[in-house]
Amino acid sequence: MYTALKMLSLCCVAAAVAFASAEAQAQSTDADLKPFAVHVNRTPRQTWPGYGIYLGNGLVLTASHVPGTFAYTKPRVVIAGQDLPAGLVKEGSLDGVDLTLLSIDPTSLPVRLRMRRMPVCDRAPYPDEAVVVVIPEGMARSRVLPRQAIPADLRDRFDTAIADVATTGNSGSGVFDGVNLCLLGIVSRKISVVQRGGKMGSQANTSRDIAKYFVPAPAIKSFIPPGVTY
Repeated sequence: MYTALKMLSLCCVAAAVAFASAEAQAQSTDADLKPFAVHVNRTPRQTWPGYGIYLGNGLVLTASHVPGTFAYTKPRVVIAGQDLPAGLVKEGSLDGVDLTLLSIDPTSLPVRLRMRRMPVCDRAPYPDEAVVVVIPEGMARSRVLPRQAIPADLRDRFDTAIADVATTGNSGSGVFDGVNLCLLGIVSRKISVVQRGGKMGSQANTSRDIAKYFVPAPAIKSFIPPGVTY
């Protein structure tokens, strides 16, 4: 007999990511969104890939646990083939709002990217909405899960999640409205269900990933300090 447990885990492990096929519309979206995806690395560099999204005007948004505590990790941002030191604008926390806003010198960027901006969506994601998850290596399509698909004891805090756990980017990846080309969220962590084995250890526990929680656009807008423009 099996019993289910719910658990959360950070999306920091290295994994192969499957990307959308190169159909015409997907290629167009990829060309529009991919330049905004960056790598965020600690010093010394961590063993797992950290991601972030360039908003414009030298600002990079990521999940707070990707750079960790800024003062200790001295993060750097890899963007447009350049490895740049980052400054701190605002630091969140894994137990609070899992976001950190970094800054880089925009004059170091190519002109084609220096002038670009990525708006945060003016609305919350809605159930079954088609989304695009983007990292520097490519993109994958997914959908927003209905609230009922998230374990009941996690819904109040982690009520925005995507399906397709194995094929989408990990912590710091951007979740986009691929039609209006705005940022819907930042990937934070996985939601998993653990199945306990039977009595007397006859069956081992197994874990199944069911979703990835992302910090939604309204929370992002509230997190960005007043007066910070991009």
